[in-house]
Amino acid sequence: MTIRQRNPAATAANGKKNGTNTATKFLDGASDEFEFGGSIGAALLMIGFPLVMWYMWIGATYYDGQLPLPESNQTWADFGRHLCQLVYEGAYPTGKAWAIYWIFFILEAVMYCYMPGVSNFGRPLRHEGGKKLPYYCSAYSSFYATLAIAAVLHATGVFPLYTLIDEFGPIMTVAILSGFLNSFIVYFQAIVRGRTHRLSGSPIYDFFMGAELNPRIGILDFKMFYEVRIPWFILFLITCSVAARQYETYGYVSAEVIFLAGAHYLYTNACAKAEQMIITSWDMYFEKLGFLLTFWNMAGVPFTYCHCALYLANHDPAEYHWNPYALGVFAALYIFFYWMWDSANGQKNAFRHKEKGQLVKRNTFPQVPWQAIENPKTIQTDTGDHIMVDGWFAIIRKPNYVPDMFFSMSWGLITGFKSPFPWFYFIFFMIMIIHRTNRDINRCRRKYGEAWKRYEKEVPYLFIPYVI
Repeated sequence: MTIRQRNPAATAANGKKNGTNTATKFLDGASDEFEFGGSIGAALLMIGFPLVMWYMWIGATYYDGQLPLPESNQTWADFGRHLCQLVYEGAYPTGKAWAIYWIFFILEAVMYCYMPGVSNFGRPLRHEGGKKLPYYCSAYSSFYATLAIAAVLHATGVFPLYTLIDEFGPIMTVAILSGFLNSFIVYFQAIVRGRTHRLSGSPIYDFFMGAELNPRIGILDFKMFYEVRIPWFILFLITCSVAARQYETYGYVSAEVIFLAGAHYLYTNACAKAEQMIITSWDMYFEKLGFLLTFWNMAGVPFTYCHCALYLANHDPAEYHWNPYALGVFAALYIFFYWMWDSANGQKNAFRHKEKGQLVKRNTFPQVPWQAIENPKTIQTDTGDHIMVDGWFAIIRKPNYVPDMFFSMSWGLITGFKSPFPWFYFIFFMIMIIHRTNRDINRCRRKYGEAWKRYEKEVPYLFIPYVI
């Protein structure tokens, strides 16, 4: 759970700058609270993130998927030196790893700007006088161009896809270092250019949470760039590399790896095809680009969420074999939850964008049923907005979160229960989703007042009807 504490300096500064009372301030998205335990919590997380990533990699690679622990005759100091030695030997950031990561990074940045896409505008920014920033959304075409390039490089032998899993340790370390490097660049350029926004007065905390809202070069918005292309494209490519390595080793790809590759494909594809829906989200409108978003998208997401794939790569298929009929039922259930997730997100985003006159219809794959509600039932709010009480959102208040929970559980479940690392994503996601749900509820209660209370009365359940 997120730890919050009051930030009196920020409260006074925000009130003075915006000239608003508390109610108006919250409508603008301003906050007078520290998150993550303030500066101390932020510092600990910045130290802890990379250490956890290396620790998990060591366990997955050298300890058969188990938690690395000192031997009976080993001191903690010796154990620490041993772990450092393993990182040095197996995860040293080689020149090859730097080339792999940054060629991919630069290629995706170029495709962001030049691949076919759609343009739209974000929400009006009050601190910019109501200005709406333009966004160019080309993740969908970039995704398939990336897959085509990867397929050609693999087929020609120029860059076999299984290189990603063979060089996993060094590439992960490069991603960690790159996350820190990019965070420093983004933070200090904001200060030099005078583009800081909502600073807390604590340099450590501001570095962690971000100093600038929307750093960009031309049409390349870095926060948008980090949202989809870097984390999810890399995650799917890592899973594909596991399939390629398994085929190279055994002459076939196991059903479990196919299931996981399909699951990661559906998720990545959905993120790419709905990129234009992200631009009016809370993350784009309010969250600044700091270490948290930069590091987590450049390194954390792709190299921790992939531990389910890493486990499958490091073990014989017989060790995690599923009954074919059980796996078939599991796959069918996964497809159902994907439909629920895609359609719920579609309903929410179509309603939001249509209300603002910014709906862009795209014939992207797959087009699932019940993706939009014509003339939905709504509740009028005092802010002029409407709350949709129709479709999935007339059944439960968070229909898009329930499938996400199932996905995170599924990615661990496909590997079994012999290792804790494939379950990291599930545990992390559940903690995050509880925090995000509480944040959303409190924010909506402040913003919409009685209208939100009416919605909670009409739709009393968050996740499961008649349960919770």
